[in-house]
Amino acid sequence: MTERPEAPELTNPRAERVRSVARLSGRSARQRQGRFLVEGHGPVTELLAAAAAPAPRVRVAVEVLYVGPEADPAYAAAARAARVPVRTASDEVLAAMADAVTPQPVLAVAAPVDVELSAVLADSPRTLAVLARVRDPGNAGTVVRAADASGADAVVLTTESVDVHAPKTVRSSAGSLFHVPVVVDVPYADVVRACRAAGLATLATAADAATDLDDLLDAAATGQGPLAAPHAWLLGNEAWGLPEADAALADARVAVPIHGSAESLNLAMAATVCLYASARARRAVRHHGGDTRRRSPAAGT
Repeated sequence: MTERPEAPELTNPRAERVRSVARLSGRSARQRQGRFLVEGHGPVTELLAAAAAPAPRVRVAVEVLYVGPEADPAYAAAARAARVPVRTASDEVLAAMADAVTPQPVLAVAAPVDVELSAVLADSPRTLAVLARVRDPGNAGTVVRAADASGADAVVLTTESVDVHAPKTVRSSAGSLFHVPVVVDVPYADVVRACRAAGLATLATAADAATDLDDLLDAAATGQGPLAAPHAWLLGNEAWGLPEADAALADARVAVPIHGSAESLNLAMAATVCLYASARARRAVRHHGGDTRRRSPAAGT
């Protein structure tokens, strides 16, 4: 069987193909085209690894990989191993396609990776991170990365949140977008109801809460409290947090303690602290022979 010849290098930054990819920096174009940009060494490496994996947690469909003159040949080899088409492109073309100010010599186009909330909940999750009306793409991507690193089961972005497929969000996730399931565009109240119906306690972060994270970790050390059970962290907007009406829907309010003189933690930092507390609690429950997938979310704090 004769191999198909390589497509010619893309050299015209004003070509329609190039402009179509460049439009993916905008949300309306991503929705219209049903695809998004993946830029940079780390995200592209993880995207191709997920595409080649026999049973990835996150299923990806990669349309094409673009590589520049300085790109490591390993990228093209990984793409071909995953049956992903490869096109070479000049530096000028890659710069025209990319959203990043300083483009790297690899860029891919892929189909959206979000999943349904029902599919996540059907898999008996232990820890979820719910981002309620979070608007900053860097924060959202960092929380996805923290959820991946801490072993959380999924991230949910409610309606009115940033697009998880935005280029800055994808870059900020550092490839974790292709490791941990992400749900998008579900109304906040629907998320809370669905989590409760699935047996997850809902924990709203609130600076003025009477119970703090240290209290929950102390309880989890003996196999007690909501961190020892399946639970979802409800994390509010960067500027105003969770409105009172939203926080009131949660099973409990929890403060992240400030032991020094800092005024507060930003959203991504607070989410990371909470998610690692959940990981620590899971370890404590395993040590005590418990099962974090079966405990009642009504356990006290």
